[in-house]
Amino acid sequence: MDTSPTARADRAARTPEADEAARATARLRAAGVHGVALTFVDNAGLTRVKAVPPARLPEAVRAGVGMSPCFDTYLVDDSMVTGPHLGGPDGDLRLVPDLERLTVLAAQPGWAWAPVDRREQDGTRYAGCQRGFARRMARRALEEHGIELRMGFETEWIVTRGPLPPPGAEPEYPTAGPAYGMARLVETSAYLRAVLEALAAQGVEVLQAHPEYARGQFEVSVAPADPVGAADLAVLVRETVRAVSLRHGLTPAFGPVVDPSGVGSGGHLHLSLWRDGRALCGGGDGPFGMSRECEGFLAGVLEELPALLALGVPSPAGYLRLRPSRWAGAYRCWGLENREAALRFVAGAAGAPEAANAELKCVDGSANPYLLVGGVIAAGLAGLGRGPERPRLPEPVAGDPAHRGGQPRLPASLAESLRHFERSRTLRAALGGPLADAIAAVRAGEIALFDGATPVEIAAATCGRY
Repeated sequence: MDTSPTARADRAARTPEADEAARATARLRAAGVHGVALTFVDNAGLTRVKAVPPARLPEAVRAGVGMSPCFDTYLVDDSMVTGPHLGGPDGDLRLVPDLERLTVLAAQPGWAWAPVDRREQDGTRYAGCQRGFARRMARRALEEHGIELRMGFETEWIVTRGPLPPPGAEPEYPTAGPAYGMARLVETSAYLRAVLEALAAQGVEVLQAHPEYARGQFEVSVAPADPVGAADLAVLVRETVRAVSLRHGLTPAFGPVVDPSGVGSGGHLHLSLWRDGRALCGGGDGPFGMSRECEGFLAGVLEELPALLALGVPSPAGYLRLRPSRWAGAYRCWGLENREAALRFVAGAAGAPEAANAELKCVDGSANPYLLVGGVIAAGLAGLGRGPERPRLPEPVAGDPAHRGGQPRLPASLAESLRHFERSRTLRAALGGPLADAIAAVRAGEIALFDGATPVEIAAATCGRY
């Protein structure tokens, strides 16, 4: 009997999924791939991985790859806490790759990548799977309201030459040009070209790339996708930037701040609502042309925003960035094209309602993107679910809300946002008790971890971890 990996995979191919995995294995071999990185993002916002050779891909699709559930309560420094339901050394899960997202990595020769769903040993849904949570919320929007969401993340990062410096030391940046300046693009043109080439080779549609405000800071925005796809893309884009950076002798930092006295890096989330191919964020009779359903959805998000920060700004470092008059969205308000508001509405060009969208500006790159998109959908659906009594948006804010009296400040610390999260019936019901409790345990753990640390120490301990 032929006992080669190929023969074993052929014998196991008794389902359409296994047939698809076998075909994928053949494609990976033809592309010179020797390892497939299977990733998920934990509740601290770190991307964790197990890898298999292509020959093991059919078996991974059929039965999953084992990994402990303890990572649900890992902190940013790889220490571990425990929650009432999750955490500790017991148990095992199965990582099941999503072949629809399987991608040959252009900046990591010989490697491919796929995100995973985490399942119980018997193949049933795992209550702590963040990707599964995002999928459930997107499905709920469609089934209960006929609404499809399109979402997209902006990826911001800072690069330095060589390793990130110890606390208090000045990083060596590869650029000296001004913010958004062509000089900075020229200085790093080979590096940015390599980022764009790698993303294009992986089928990622880039909308724009540019130097950002802070020294050594850049941004890439990609085309919108379904909520789970948008979160998958956020992971893929970040790891592609990381790989390209390292090949150019640069170290990328995706954390909220490198220099706590300066401007940090966000992870802004854009979203739009659609039904039967019709845009609901434009062409309506609500504020600035949005439909009343769009208004109700955004009002639900704005109402829940203090609790949502526990998902979108999950690290103490994020509150060093979330400060007034920094374009970080530190106030719980919204406005038309207002980059100081936490929720910025983009009406789009005249006569193009399909371009209208909303941007959540207060969130950053320490967030688990699956938790964030799922939480935003849950909050928006809570607004839609009130029917005729659904909330309305307050008056929009023009200008810097720090200079407009009466605007409510968003939580200024993780401890404050955690209190809102723990009181949120909307988010707890959507997440389910085990996942909500694990998130709360991780947030409490990081509050304790950085208790008494200076802003410089917090920034140094976190900026290079995500």
